Amino acid sequence: QTDNTTAMARKISIMVPCYNEQDSLPLFYDELGKIMQDEKLSAYDWELLFINDGSRDNTLAILKYLHEKDNRVSYIDLSRNFGKEKAMLAGFDYVTGDCMIIMDADLQDPPELIPDMLKLWEEGNE
Repeated sequence: QTDNTTAMARKISIMVPCYNEQDSLPLFYDELGKIMQDEKLSAYDWELLFINDGSRDNTLAILKYLHEKDNRVSYIDLSRNFGKEKAMLAGFDYVTGDCMIIMDADLQDPPELIPDMLKLWEEGNE
């Protein structure tokens, strides 16, 4: 039997490819914050990795601000737009979590589903 209070926290990496997301990033970050602060999920460490895929708006400035205010946030700034799939490939080399969730910043993928996904993962699903 394992004592969960002394077990190392498992890290969840959330990878978010971004292209011109200045309008949705603050709301997306706030919604993720609610999930990460949920006491049912307090056993996890969190990592948010944003990949700026050559955005031409203020996406990069917002990512820099989020990184400064929250040490769980990191970002990769690609030199130009390579497309979502290549942006995700770039992120694969940098995530450090025990599992990774890929989400769109436009809230097309509701962060509210993260607890259900983690439950399934803990049950052995990939």
